Amino acid sequence: MKYRAMSALAASIALSACAASAPTAGSPASAAVPVVASAASRDLTPPEKKIIMDAVAPSLRNPASAKYHWTKLSTTPADDGSYNYCATVDAQSPYPAYNGHQAYIVEVKLSFGGKVTSAVMGLIAGGKDAALVSKMCAKYNLNPDGGV
Repeated sequence: MKYRAMSALAASIALSACAASAPTAGSPASAAVPVVASAASRDLTPPEKKIIMDAVAPSLRNPASAKYHWTKLSTTPADDGSYNYCATVDAQSPYPAYNGHQAYIVEVKLSFGGKVTSAVMGLIAGGKDAALVSKMCAKYNLNPDGGV
């Protein structure tokens, strides 16, 4: 119960940070955020997928029934030196309005050889808030529906 409360607080803080950069009255809410393709991207290996699923699972109500939709991993670091991964999952959320198709972003650590060694959940949201995750992903030139 304590973990769920902390997760909810973390999600609220993350969403409020994203909301601060939401479109203004003069800009269209549905305007697409440009995504720049990266030359250095690849498919995830099965062990890397497991690492990412383990990071996402605590944010889901029934992780065993989740259906992941994988995208390419960018092996080019973001401007801040981090490596991020964006994709989607069809799953039950602890918040009923988010059940179904959800977008997520995780920060991954890469080994010297470029393999994913760990992942930490950044943000996950479904419903109308999935667009917030997409905008966060676009900040790192990623697209949860199509990779890099």
